[in-house]
Amino acid sequence: MKERLEFWLVWCVACGLGLLPRSVARGVGAGIGRLAYLVAGRLRKTGLRNLELAYPEMDEGEQERILKGLYRSLGWQLAEFCRMERYTPENTRGLIRYEGLERFLEAEARGKGVLIVTGHLGAWELSSFYHSLMGHPMGMVIRRLDNRVLDAFVNRIRCLHGNKVLHKDDFARGLISAMRAGETVGILMDTNMTPPQGVFVEYFGVPACTASGLARIALRTGAAVLPGFLVWEAREKQYVLHFGEEVSVEPTGETEADVLALTQRCTWAIESWVRHYPEQWLWIHRRWKTRPDGTRDEGPEGPGTGD
Repeated sequence: MKERLEFWLVWCVACGLGLLPRSVARGVGAGIGRLAYLVAGRLRKTGLRNLELAYPEMDEGEQERILKGLYRSLGWQLAEFCRMERYTPENTRGLIRYEGLERFLEAEARGKGVLIVTGHLGAWELSSFYHSLMGHPMGMVIRRLDNRVLDAFVNRIRCLHGNKVLHKDDFARGLISAMRAGETVGILMDTNMTPPQGVFVEYFGVPACTASGLARIALRTGAAVLPGFLVWEAREKQYVLHFGEEVSVEPTGETEADVLALTQRCTWAIESWVRHYPEQWLWIHRRWKTRPDGTRDEGPEGPGTGD
């Protein structure tokens, strides 16, 4: 019963926002974001804690400005997600564009598969959807939502134009098969992990336990590794799907050292994009929760706070 109620609540919100003109829907989304910023005290404190770690020199006023920008960005993404079913290549002109698409096409043409390094930056749900809408369907490594009905609803929208979902609990086999078939898979690499699935690399100069699966697959298959982020460009007043410079894969024969080095290069790539668009990254996730000494950062208010 609870699952059904949650689903119908989300469905009603999605239908409501989806029927509004885009500018109005984004305005409502931004309002929802402002409200969330005000009422989600624990998440706000988690965000401030993370900003202190990443930018120790930053004053509190700037931290709050970035967090408010994040909640606005999340509200906008909510509005975009609710409208995605109606998007076509024609009606997204002037709303979204590519930058660096040639880098993706060159990597894809090699035929060994493409691993997209991405994260919770900008409109990450819209990024893979738009890429598939423009004729480039891809796989996505995701975590199942606890609500199974809602999970099916969200995945149906994600996969409207040929995308595939690879679940985190059984993704290694699917990734290898996809690379051997020359396909593209996007992986969100900016969430906290625990050993042995994660290895410690520097993120904003602070040790962060990071998923190593992408590096292992790239080293094993020879797939290209390419950063990809869809961010809001304020000067253009539209989203831009950027493909950055390819991350070098440099096997030496020392497997674990190679995995660590490639995971670090991928994490630095994510960091460079976050530094350009700090108000669009998910600071309210406890990115540095797992500590190198085996302990856990309990968050700003003790055990159980934050994500």
